[in-house]
Amino acid sequence: MPVKPTTAMVLAAGFGVRMRPLTDHRPKPLVEVAGKPLLDHVLDRLREVDVKTAVVNVHYLPDQIIRHVASRDAPRVIISDERDVVLGTGGGVVKALPLLGSAPFFHLNADTMWIDSVQPNLARLAEAFDPAKMDILLLMAPTASSIGYAGAGDYAMMTDGTLRKRKEHQVVPFVYAGAAIMAPGIFKDAPQGEFSLTKIFDRANEQERLFGLRLEGVWMHVGTPDAVGAAEAALLASAA
Repeated sequence: MPVKPTTAMVLAAGFGVRMRPLTDHRPKPLVEVAGKPLLDHVLDRLREVDVKTAVVNVHYLPDQIIRHVASRDAPRVIISDERDVVLGTGGGVVKALPLLGSAPFFHLNADTMWIDSVQPNLARLAEAFDPAKMDILLLMAPTASSIGYAGAGDYAMMTDGTLRKRKEHQVVPFVYAGAAIMAPGIFKDAPQGEFSLTKIFDRANEQERLFGLRLEGVWMHVGTPDAVGAAEAALLASAA
């Protein structure tokens, strides 16, 4: 019987360089898509699957995010303050581990957006996460049907969900959609200070404990100002 995570980590510390000029005076997680900040889209997704506590890390223009989430109670937000240090995507999680507890937790990028199909994708992740055989389960979007993404993909995915990392010059059909479930034990012996989460993904992959789940619905890569309009159009079309 799968245990649904009740805590989550939301990465909100980035500079949003590619989102300029929208991020000149506000952090990327507060850039609005369809009248709602990206961060609220993510926190609302977590509320839908009954996550009680979300740890949100901050670095760039941190006070704006702290003020924005102060009144939120579903989920309750705890701030992991990184304003004085750059920790990267991996180091940010290591700093927040004491706040996340000992059970597997959701992990989301603050700028990830998707349109769900019949069942919420986070609920599907929780059902599919098997701690006996996996340390990390990534939500994987098909590159062909994603909006705002034109890259070569991140992984190939086997029929059992195991992932094979893209080699240089290779094109693969799936991109990491910025949502995952992680077991905190995978961060045992993690480097101190700044490092990328990719290191942790690679470690789990080497141990054959990195798996993927195909996103059902439509994933939107909101990485540039132009992508905001494309995401808004997709949201409007899905609501019609």
